[in-house]
Amino acid sequence: MGALPKSIAALIGTATISAVPLLATSTAGAEEPLTPSQVIHTFEDTFDVHPGQRMNHAGAVCARGSFVGTPAASALSRSRLFAGDPLPVLTRFSVIGGNVSSSSAREMALEFRLPDGSLQHMAMLNTPVLVAAVPLAFNEMIKAVKPDPSTGEPDQARLHDFLNSHPDAFAQSNFIAATASAVGYANSSYFSIHTFRFIDAEGRTHFVRWRFIPEDAEKPATPRALQRGPVRWDMIVYVGDPDDTTDNATVAWPENRQHFKAGTLTISKVTPGIADDCEKASFDPLIVADGIAPSDDPVLLFRSPTYASAFVDRLSQALGSPPAVVVGR
Repeated sequence: MGALPKSIAALIGTATISAVPLLATSTAGAEEPLTPSQVIHTFEDTFDVHPGQRMNHAGAVCARGSFVGTPAASALSRSRLFAGDPLPVLTRFSVIGGNVSSSSAREMALEFRLPDGSLQHMAMLNTPVLVAAVPLAFNEMIKAVKPDPSTGEPDQARLHDFLNSHPDAFAQSNFIAATASAVGYANSSYFSIHTFRFIDAEGRTHFVRWRFIPEDAEKPATPRALQRGPVRWDMIVYVGDPDDTTDNATVAWPENRQHFKAGTLTISKVTPGIADDCEKASFDPLIVADGIAPSDDPVLLFRSPTYASAFVDRLSQALGSPPAVVVGR
């Protein structure tokens, strides 16, 4: 398979570690319960434990900026995100996985603060699809990329077994292979991955996916480009057709779907180091304001409690105390 297994290994974390105690369907059709603690244990077993640090999305860069929505988006969503007023945004850029040196996949996580004090979170990757359609498959993928202690690389036979039993994993790897990698955070595009629901003023639902496209996408950038600021991204929303999948993040929507500019994000200030406010934010994509709601994607719905559980574990490790047990939401 050439470099394919290495690509899969580099993209560990594309589902952005998350979970609720629901039934995760395996590719064999059997149903097994999968809990947040199981996913966290698998991730720590693969990448080791770094007390007080995030298991995933290491090497974070924290930044602040603003977002201004457009009337085109307000026609489909009643969210105040698109009212046209500048909204403050907290941003965390990071690499995917527990290895800070990895640069194959990146995340941009956003926390919008709306005028009424409510929050809208987004957690996006620089790939439009995931490596797994269901939580159990994601957990199996983490196991498959565990490095062999003697080589420091994943066991090729184990990776081949995973890929043979999960052919949908190729969609993400194929995208990476066909797409030139951006130099840094500033000129990367970021994708919602999952389908969400826009709810308009009449209560009607519109299934959407979005991406943030850098205004300087074609401009050569250095890894320090964020420090020079301001840096801008246009939020482009794609509206699904009735036959488009809403529950499988390994399947991309066709590029010819109706789409429009929903707003512009401007990053104006990078905080040196990892700011406290970035560490305190969960960047949970299920934290949504009125007018935006999750779809029925099982990986998306599998996220919040594991974010909470991982945060409690990280805080407990930093304080040197036993972790608390987080149950449900």
